[in-house]
Amino acid sequence: MPVPINQVITNHDLSTRFLGTSTVVASPTDNTETIIASLTIPSFGDLAIVSGIRLHGFAAFTIGTSGTAGNLKIRETNASGTTVAATGAVNVGVWAATQLTFLTVLGFDAAPGVATYVMTLTVTGGAAASTVSGLHLSAIVI
Repeated sequence: MPVPINQVITNHDLSTRFLGTSTVVASPTDNTETIIASLTIPSFGDLAIVSGIRLHGFAAFTIGTSGTAGNLKIRETNASGTTVAATGAVNVGVWAATQLTFLTVLGFDAAPGVATYVMTLTVTGGAAASTVSGLHLSAIVI
């Protein structure tokens, strides 16, 4: 049974509700949706979730040879899971292949049923590897 929400936060540990990762899992090698970050909520089954989970993702990357657009997504579980939020195809083709660009995405999962969220990146038209040089994926359990 989930622990009830405590109205007084004095001496209360909120670390199970504010989570984040800056670890790069992989970089897209071509025009393929690739998991670039993964975040698991370790105490998911023990938390009282009143409203949902707020998710925020940021990624800095090069677009690689011939890349034209970037789409940053937050999904449940894996690269084929339900999409929580996506930027849509954002024009990044104006940059040189080696020039750094970034995308950010915000989402809210009002009916969370999974403990793991992933952030994916697709570089449309990418004929060569892109390089994710920095990222952050965070979750706030509300």
